[in-house]
Amino acid sequence: MDSNTNKHTKLCVFQGTFNPIHNAHLRVAKYIYEEIKPDKFLFIPACIPPHKDCDSNLTIHRLEMVKLAISDYPQFEVSDIEYKRSGKSYTYKTILELYKIYPDINTVYFVIGTDAFRKIESWYKTEELKKLVKFIVFEREENFNLLDLDYLKNKGYNFEIQKLPFKDISSTEIREKLKNHNKNVASEIPQKVMEYIDKNGLYIN
Repeated sequence: MDSNTNKHTKLCVFQGTFNPIHNAHLRVAKYIYEEIKPDKFLFIPACIPPHKDCDSNLTIHRLEMVKLAISDYPQFEVSDIEYKRSGKSYTYKTILELYKIYPDINTVYFVIGTDAFRKIESWYKTEELKKLVKFIVFEREENFNLLDLDYLKNKGYNFEIQKLPFKDISSTEIREKLKNHNKNVASEIPQKVMEYIDKNGLYIN
């Protein structure tokens, strides 16, 4: 094996349920990639999300859909790290594993929406987690005020807020549209993902 294979000094992580992954996820990823210019950019689907209820029947499908969504973007990779670990998909445990897999990392950038970041203090081992990553925060709400998150900086959370304007697309709304056979949903999902959803009859019940 090439001795340089695992030398990634800047690692960017986009973790989520991706239920399903959609164009807004890709829009955020492409924007942040250009801003951060990491050595490696990983999409990490959560196998058993600790903060969300997810249909276990969709677990493997969510991973496969992320693979399809990024298949045309060589700058992105998908990791099944949380599928190989038993128990809930705690971010803290994942980040620790990544530091072991990529021992030359000096910075992990963790992509997160403002809605989730507001709840960061409730996350598993948050005090330890905040020492391991720099949060890259993007807007997930209307009329967001940059000052709203200053209190987290005062508590030691290292983060920067990206200037990408908010775009109102959510996986929850997409699931509803799919359930109701709303044809407009096709414009919000990568074509390969839409074809996979149709082929496997996902989100129709």
